[in-house]
Parts: sequence; structure tokens; C-alpha cells
Amino acid sequence: MNPASTVAIVIFGVTGDLTNRKLVPALYELELANRLPASFYIIGFARREWDASVMGENLRQGVSEFARTQPVQNSLLEKLTGRMHYVQGSFDDPEGYRKLGELLDKLKAGNRLFYLAAQPDVYPTIIRNIGAADLSNCPQGWTRIIIEKPYGNDLQSALALDEVVHSVFDEQQVYRIDHYLGKETVQNILVFRFANGIFEQLWNRRNIDHVQITVAETVGVGSRAGYYESAGVIRDMFQNHILQLLALTAMEAPVAFHADAVRDEKVKILRSLRPIRGDDVWSSTSRGQYVSGSVDGKRVPGYKDEPGVAPDSLTETYLAVRLFVDNWRWAGVPFFVRSGKRLPRRSTEITVHFDQVPLPLFGWRNLAGEAPNTLTLNIQPEEGITLTFGAKAPGHTNQIESVKMHFDYVETFGEEPPEAYERLLLDCLIGDATLFTRTDEVQAAWAFTTDIIEGWKTRLLRNLPVYEAGTWGPPGAEDLVRLSDGSGWHDPD
Repeated sequence: MNPASTVAIVIFGVTGDLTNRKLVPALYELELANRLPASFYIIGFARREWDASVMGENLRQGVSEFARTQPVQNSLLEKLTGRMHYVQGSFDDPEGYRKLGELLDKLKAGNRLFYLAAQPDVYPTIIRNIGAADLSNCPQGWTRIIIEKPYGNDLQSALALDEVVHSVFDEQQVYRIDHYLGKETVQNILVFRFANGIFEQLWNRRNIDHVQITVAETVGVGSRAGYYESAGVIRDMFQNHILQLLALTAMEAPVAFHADAVRDEKVKILRSLRPIRGDDVWSSTSRGQYVSGSVDGKRVPGYKDEPGVAPDSLTETYLAVRLFVDNWRWAGVPFFVRSGKRLPRRSTEITVHFDQVPLPLFGWRNLAGEAPNTLTLNIQPEEGITLTFGAKAPGHTNQIESVKMHFDYVETFGEEPPEAYERLLLDCLIGDATLFTRTDEVQAAWAFTTDIIEGWKTRLLRNLPVYEAGTWGPPGAEDLVRLSDGSGWHDPD
């Protein structure tokens, strides 16, 4: 960025939880690292009867509580809140956008970043009003828009949203955010694969038996029942986070590390996914819904007992899927993915299971199991990489035990990795779209996901299979991943 240029970030829905917990703490960290331009403003837009001082006080508390670097430097925080302005207005009232335009002109904000942190159903309304107020193009600089997930709720709605977006913004102005892509270990997938020749040579169907991706949460639906009832795991996690992790794991090396080259390769993977349609839906997926149980030693209610959940709800809180990438690198290699709420521990990981040896070594007893060679990329909560292999146990008896080589991000680099929103906000400010999803990428992910959703509708169910909170999902999920050697899901513990 030109340090002399004036940048304004306009947050629609500034009174919400996302701004308080993630966005402004991330901006504070960027200011602390001296990565923001000297002339920078934060403009909040919402319906509440706030002013700049009330907005500043609320967001000051958010930074004090959620900033990664503690203790917070009060002088720097005051400097940040001193740059805040507030526009009160309804998202569907053109008057608010007129006032916003006047404020942007008054601040001489030649570069403008609009952030949609509001409810997804108002995205089209906000975008149309930005266009009607002629705020989408600034001749003195650039204009960009960040759109939070969910980007539609099926293929048709995503296409309809795209039509609205492109009626106001060019594609190069649009940054569809997936915060998983801002995590250091997610970015390290590419570095690990393509900067280390020893692993890249093994990364194919000749050496890999299967791949498992787990995105596990201990929390329940909480106060998000209104959204979650219409979304479920498949829309909330599978269509975006999980398919992004799969694409990064399976993609070919890009010709360069820039936005279009990386995203071209991810789109190829999403388009190579073997469709899951018709009866295949029932043999390739396993759904479940949590009932009352114990998580972290505390008794928690079942999903249907959560406020706002319908008593006859068929919304899945757990989903496991068996997928295949039909290209030359991965032909015949199954990818098993799962995600759920109220599971025993919070964990996101990608585990690559390498092929077994053709015969046991000299008939020795193998205590490491039938397939001891695994590579696990730990994405959260502890970021790192673990390689597991078999070694001879000490002593006079001949037996093999499982041992691990482990890289821990904090232990190695001596500091916590930046929060995802820090990286993604900075990338958007400098115009690097590599870690954001492109329109054809979103459409390919929704096309694959919508087939599954439509397949589920072919059979009427009274209830979904259930699993007790604090367990690893319904029994059908274990059957889905049951392999020829009898092994199942990789245990994050």
C-alpha cells in the first residue's frame, strides 16, 4: 500500500459479534505491527442509536478481551478508536448510504474497503444500495468488498448472489472470505508439499492409502439455532472449510504463488470430485444429531433441547462423507471427511495414511498397528505437523512400536501464529486475493454439495441417527470409514 493514501474500512453490521471478537482485534494487531497505512479510518454502519464514542467504547472492550497480544497498549488502542466513525442507518434505507458517501468524501478516503459483517440475507440489499449510492468505484483509488460466508445456501442462491454482486462490483474487487484459509498451518500445506521434495514424491495414489480430514467442535449450536436450523453441518462447514482443506491437500503445484494460479488449481480439484447423487448419497454419507451427554466433564443438552430448534428437526449436527478425486494423481484414493458439534475435543486436522508394507518385517509383532505411517497436519487448536512411523522398541524382544516426529509452531518459532483475520484483512488491503475464494470456486463447491443435499430429499426420514454429546458421532460414521485392515477414523487424541 502507498503509505500516504487514505484507507477507510466500512463495516456493515459493526455492532455484531464478529466485529467485536475478530475484526477490530485483528486491526489492532496490524496497527501494533505497523502494517496499517498512516491515514486509516474505521467506519461503522448499523441500525443502533450509537455514535462514534459509543462505538469506540464497545470495540475498545473487544480489543482488550480478544486481542492476541496482551496486555493491550492503551495508547495504541486510543489511537485506533480515535479513527472510528459511525453512520446510523437501516440497510434498506438509501439515506444511510448517502450519509456514508458524504463521510467518505469528507475524510478524502480514496481507497475503500466494504466489509459485510451483517446477516447473509441482507447482503443483496447492502450491495444494491452501495451501487445506487455510487460508492463502488472511487477514481482516486481502489474499492473492494469482503463478503463473509455463507455465500448462498445452495447452487442457485449462490448464482443469484453472484448476479447481484457483479451488477455492482467487478470480480477483482470481490473478496469472499473463508477464515480457515488465513490459518498458518493451512497455508503451510502448500509450503510443506511443494517446498519439500521428499514428500511431494510420495503425494499420490502410488504411496497413499487414504486421507482423512476432521473438523471437530466441542460447542453446541448455542445462540445460532436460527441460522443453523437451515444450514446444518453441510452448509456451515462442509461446503466451505472442508472442501477448501481438501482442495489444498489434493491440488497440483501452481505455476506461481499468486491469486489466479493457486485458485485455478483448487477449482480443478473441486471439478474433479466424483459426484455423489441418487442412491450413492446414502452409501457415501453419514449424518447424525447430538443428544444430551457430557463434554469436558459438564452435562450438556441435546440439539432438540437447544433454544430455537424445532422439536422434529432433521438438521444434521454431524456429517461424514467418503469422496474421490477422479484425476491421475488421486484415482482410487478415498478421502474421508467429518465434522460435527459436541464432539469430545476441538480439533481440525488432515491425516495422510501411507500404504502399508507388503509383509510384516521378519514376522515381528507390530504394536504400531497395521499402518503405522501417517502424516498429520494439525490446524487447530495447536498448529503443527506430526509424522508417525514404526521403530524397534528397546529390549531383547523383536517388536515395533509407534513413534512420532513433531513440529510445533509455537515451540519452533517462539510465538503464537497470527490470527486468520489479521492475515486476510492485510491481504485485502494490499490487493492479494490468493487466500480468498473466486466465483467459479464457490460455484464448483456448491454444485458438488447441492447434489448431496438434493439426494437426501429422496427419502423421508422421521429422525436422524443420534450420538451422545461427548462421543465421536453415530455408529454409521465408523462403518463409512471401515477399511480393509479393520481400522477406522484417526484419533485426534
